[in-house]
Formats: sequence, C-alpha cells, structure tokens
Amino acid sequence: MRLSGTRISFLLLLLVKVILAKIGDPYRILSITRNAQNPEVKKAYKKLAKEWHPDKNSSPEAEAKFIEINHAYELLMDPDRRQLYDRTGQTEDQPNFRKQHDYSSFKRFETFDDIFSNFGGGRGGGGGFRFNFREGDGVNIFKKQSITFKAYMNSVVELTKKQPYLILFYSDWCIACAHIEPIWRRLAEELEPINFGLATVHAGRETELASKLGVKNVPYIIMLLDGHPYHYTEASLSMVSTLDFIRRKFPHKLVQRITDENLDTFLSGWVDNKVRVLIFGRLDIIRLRYLTLGWEFRERAVIGYVQMERSDTDSIRARYGVSNKVDTLLLFLEDSFTPAASVAMTDLPYPTMKDIIEANKYLLLPRLSSQAVFDALCPVESMRSRRRLCVVLVSEDNPIHEPPRAALREYAIHDHYREKERVRYTYIFKEKQVEFINALTEGSGAPVEVNHHIVIIWRKDRYHLKYEWLEGGWKVNPDHHNNSRQTLKETIHRLLHSNEPMPYETIVQELFDEHAQGIVWRIINKLASVQDYLRENLTQDDVLPAVSILATILFIVAGGYLMSYLVKLEEGSVEGGIKGFMKGEAKQSPQLRIHELRGETYNGLIRMLKPGCRTIVMLCDGESKSKLMPKYHKACWPYRKSSYRNCTFVSLIGNKRMNTYMRLTLLCESTPRDLKTAPNYIEDIICL
Repeated sequence: MRLSGTRISFLLLLLVKVILAKIGDPYRILSITRNAQNPEVKKAYKKLAKEWHPDKNSSPEAEAKFIEINHAYELLMDPDRRQLYDRTGQTEDQPNFRKQHDYSSFKRFETFDDIFSNFGGGRGGGGGFRFNFREGDGVNIFKKQSITFKAYMNSVVELTKKQPYLILFYSDWCIACAHIEPIWRRLAEELEPINFGLATVHAGRETELASKLGVKNVPYIIMLLDGHPYHYTEASLSMVSTLDFIRRKFPHKLVQRITDENLDTFLSGWVDNKVRVLIFGRLDIIRLRYLTLGWEFRERAVIGYVQMERSDTDSIRARYGVSNKVDTLLLFLEDSFTPAASVAMTDLPYPTMKDIIEANKYLLLPRLSSQAVFDALCPVESMRSRRRLCVVLVSEDNPIHEPPRAALREYAIHDHYREKERVRYTYIFKEKQVEFINALTEGSGAPVEVNHHIVIIWRKDRYHLKYEWLEGGWKVNPDHHNNSRQTLKETIHRLLHSNEPMPYETIVQELFDEHAQGIVWRIINKLASVQDYLRENLTQDDVLPAVSILATILFIVAGGYLMSYLVKLEEGSVEGGIKGFMKGEAKQSPQLRIHELRGETYNGLIRMLKPGCRTIVMLCDGESKSKLMPKYHKACWPYRKSSYRNCTFVSLIGNKRMNTYMRLTLLCESTPRDLKTAPNYIEDIICL
C-alpha cells in the first residue's frame, strides 16, 4: 500500500502529538502566580478549559492548547508534582538525560514501520528513519483490564454490590486515550489496593455495552455502584478531578462524622442489627479507603469517622485512650464502652481493616433479619454427626422484650460451643417473620404462646430443617432463670454428642428482608437516579428540545383530559334532559308554595276550578297565622304533586275580611257561627 506525502505528514503529526507533548510553565499557561492556592488554580483552569475546549473552539491550536491546560492543571493540583516543579523545574512529562521514555507500547503504529524503514535500508538496516516499537507495558494496561459485555453482565454488575468499579471506554487511534494512559495507570495504583475495581472496554468492539451505558465518545469514564452507572462529565480528565468525582458518588452518610454530641446515639444504634466501627484519623477529609470500606460492609456495619484535630472530639479520645499520633480503628458490638476489636497504625491499610470487620461483623446476639443473615449464621449441614445448631429466641420488637434477649446474650458470651462455631445464638421478631414462625409452630410440641421461648434448629438443606423447642421456655426471673440455663445447656450437649434425631421437621420459605426499602423509598430512589442520569447526560443544547417535548406531551394530555371532561358533562346534561322528558317531570325536586287567597288569585284558585278539583282554604288571623302555617304546610305537603288539590289561606283582619269569613261559613254550613267563636273554629278546622 502506497501513502502520499500529505498522508504521511498527517500521521507523523498525530504521532508527534502523542509522543512529544510537553508542559511549559504551568503558571504561565494558567495565567496565575506561583503563590496561587488551589481554588485560584481551579477557577483559572475552568475558565481556560471552557475557552479552549475543541468542541467549542474551532481554532487549529485548540486541541494542543486544551491538552497543555489540562497538563498544567493536573501538575499544580498534585502537591508532590508541584513541589518538584517549584524546586527543580521538572515535570513528569519532560524527559531528562537520565530518563528515556519507552514508546514501544504503541504497537498500533507498527504498520508504518516498514514505510519509514524504506528510507534507511529496510527493516534489518541499521540506519535510516524508522521506529522500533516493541510490545511493552504502556497501552497493555488497557488490554489487561479489558472486559466484554458478557463479563460485565455476569460478573462486574454483581461485584459492584460490594466493590465500586471504574470503567474506561477507549478505542484505537484515539489520541486522548493514549494521553490519559499515565493517569489511568496512577488511578489503578491508587484505587486497586483499597478494593476498587478497574476495567476497560474497547468501545469499537463492545458496541452493545457502550450503547447500554450511554457512551457517546472516547475516552469515557463510568463509575458503577450496585449496578448503577455514574458518568464522568468534566471537560477534562485528571487525577484530582477523577478522585473528586468518585468521592461525590458515594452515599452522603456512608461514613458519618462523629463528635462528642452524637457519639452515644451512634454507638447505641446497634438495634438495627449492625456493628459500629469508629475510625480515628488526623485528616480533615474522610479518606477514600474508609468510603470503600463502608460500601463493602454497609449491610453489616456502620462506620463513623472521628477527626482527632477537632476540639469537640477530645473526650472521645480520652474515653477510649486513643493516641493522636496514629490512626485507630475501634469495633463495637452491643457494649458501647468496651470495643470488641481494635487496631492502631500510622496508616491503616485496607486489608487490615477488612479482616477486623469480617471477623466481627455480627453482634453477640444477632437478629435473623433476612435470608442472607440466616444463611450466614445458620449454615446448612446435612451430616448429623457434624450438624450445627442455631438457638433462636422468639421475641417482639418492643423494649419490654429486651430482658430475655439480654439474658441469652450474657449466656452466649460464656458458651464454649459458640467459640467452636458449633452453635450460634440469635433471636427473631415473630411479628416480622410470620411465615417462618408459623412453619415452626405447626408441630404438636410447639408452645401455645411462643414469646420468650427458644427453638433449636438444624438446617439439613436450604428449606428443610429439623427443630426442637426448649422445654419450659426461657425464664428470666431469678427463681427460674438458673433452671432455664441448665436445661438449655443439657439440651445443646445432648444434640451435639448423640445421634438422637430431633423430634420435629418442617419446610420453611425464605425470610422476609427487614432491611429492604419500602415501595415509597424505592420510587424516590428511582426518581433520584433518573434525575442524576438526566443531569449527567443532558447538555445545555439538549435541555430546550427536551423541555419542549415534555411541555408538548403535558399540553396534549391536559387538553385531552379537558375535552373528555367537557364531553362527559354534555352527555350527562343531554341524558338528564331525555330522562326528564320521558318521565314528564322536572329535574328539580317539586316545591310547595301556599298563596294567599286575594282578589288577583281568586279566579285561579276558586272560580276557574275544573270539575273534580278542590281548593283547601285555611282561615287565620294575625296571631294564629305564625302558629298554624307550619302545620298547614305539613298537612298539604303530600298533595304537592297533585293537580286536583290546591292549598290557600285567608287572613281575617278587619271588617272586610270578616265578611269574607261569614260568606265562606255559609257555603260550608247552613247556620253561620258566632263571630266570637271564629278563632277557635278556625283552629279546629286546621286540626281536622
């Protein structure tokens, strides 16, 4: 294959950018003084990085300038490298006469070795212009840590439940990928000893994985915690910015800061079935190794950090006799005054801290709060001669049930079988593990009330177990407690040293996970994850279209709901009108109005009555009207819908109205009554 001179020049330019990148004066590059502090360096870097970013600056020098700015920022933010430069003027990127950089790792340029060798006598010649690339350790770190999509799904995702992972996506012919190789190597040296997993993915070959994680370009870094990806979105990559990114992605209170004020609350929180760990350090920040330690043991331990230089922690150091010259780790079980394990060193290594917590990650009397705890404390053993017993006290989540638990805890401390791991002492909340308790009470030997009773369990397999209830229960009162202790001791000894079968067996389901998040918290966490994803993946150019699409969807949904509501209202109105028309009655409830018989109402109420119609007239005066009208209204109410009955009244006030009364009485009776008896007569009529 022949290459033109222009193409060879272009390839040489790319090669020179990778190999001969140098840093000038970092203070001059960032336009700051030599006395500038870290905040000033960071501020200047952000300003220049935004100005010279290749995606935003079309200048031909933008890429080289951006790399130069990144180098300067990384050097000045590293205290050791900055001190070296201030003292000697030397950087790691500037070779000196005693150190020769080995670029043999860039084997991908070996294709052009033949081309350049033609200028000086071929591959075997001793002169001429040629590159002698050998297989080295440079870019091999990418190949060494490379994973596939299958490995990611089957292994890495599961590992991230206890081990954070940092994944770098790279590709061939990626100048920036070759540039960050030294940074990635330093990250590996820093993070791998503190239980951090690092992996690389070739984006060109593992396109499915890149698409799944939302990788748009290379190099690209993603951090995995419990299978959830967090995207590195800084404009450039450096050691300092990467470590800051990692620190920010851990849960906020994974490692709590402890002072005199919250110490007792922290240590007394073991009722959540987790041990307490106090780490005493001299640094103001919480070291990354403590965060990864807290992540690995977050299900079994709660870690607190005591910064010894603070004045509000002096009493804590005095309480436990901790020296401020070394870092110290104290592990507490139920006793908050005496640590169960401790270690003090100038620099606490991760394996040492891990070994201490691993050996003491369960309380003296732990609770069977999940299937994972049950499997760890009560392992399966099919052989009867080697069976392991699990002594379970049935209790409730109530402070009044603490004395029986405290008594069993005190008994377990002095039991030599526990030290040999043949017997584990635990307790269980019956109101939270209902199915498990029901399976144990199906047998005929179960007590009527299981509270404060002990059941001894032997697991033959995951779901099949044999058991025996302790006779007499677990008594804590002084008169019977010694008998309970003796009975328990004899029962355990008998079951361990004889081939006597246990009397009952049952099938149990998996225990309910008491530490699992409820549906509300799961929804909140899911929304928070979506928010993080959108914040990390949406650029400023994507915000306006996304908001526009969201607003359009909301407008369509709201408009559709409004139209549906109006249609339902109209349908209800039409349907009601049809029903009213078919039934021949109004929609409103009928009302009864009693009109006074006057000259203008006389024709309608009396004179123009149709045959068969009747008008009922109540005669009253000013005094009796207020008393009689409610009764009259009530008497006429049943006829409110009738068109053959009308109700009216006449007020007899003055001589003219009295004449009306006389005329009406003549119509009703042949002999008119005396006027003096008229009021009583009127009242009598209404009563009838």
